[in-house]
Amino acid sequence: MKKSKKTILCMLSVATIAAFTMTSCDKSSSKMDEKTPAATAKTPSELKIAFVEVDSIMSQYNFCKDYTKILQQKGNNIQKTLAGKQQQLQAAASNFQQKVQQNAYTREQAEGIQAGLQKQSNDLQVLNQRLSSEFQSETENYNKALHDSLQHYLAIYNKDKKYSMIFAKQGDNLLYADNAYNITNEVVAGLNKMYKTKPGKVATKAKK
Repeated sequence: MKKSKKTILCMLSVATIAAFTMTSCDKSSSKMDEKTPAATAKTPSELKIAFVEVDSIMSQYNFCKDYTKILQQKGNNIQKTLAGKQQQLQAAASNFQQKVQQNAYTREQAEGIQAGLQKQSNDLQVLNQRLSSEFQSETENYNKALHDSLQHYLAIYNKDKKYSMIFAKQGDNLLYADNAYNITNEVVAGLNKMYKTKPGKVATKAKK
């Protein structure tokens, strides 16, 4: 939990988009390929390609922006919860140490308090693991939803465009790409338009 939640989110999300590389989003052609024997499969007479900039998807797609805020808030809440309990434990341990030095406890009392402090420490570790796991699960759900929304939209988008391949451009993973093949603005606009037709999904998750 030491890294900022925004950094973790961005790293996971970029990896998610780049991983599936958006190769051929035409579902109809995919189904045809499955039914066509390899020996009779036809090679496209023309290779039509395009690319989408991942950074722009992350910064301009409203779904990403909304969910980023949700995850950041959850991450901050987790940090505050753990920090508060850690401070309470440290204060209790410090107070115990002072009382021991002042001989304020019998041996049995000291052992009982020390055992209680150890239990609090163990409980805090368990809580840390549970909250971290829940946050990781929520982040993975977000990445899957992002992945699914991109694939769904590109399948619709590519019915008319007929691209053979649509690449994800992130950093220097494409050494050269003519901007004429950049369809980022179209894709972002289409994603946001489709996202508007499905209100409440992210809002509902935020209330949980």
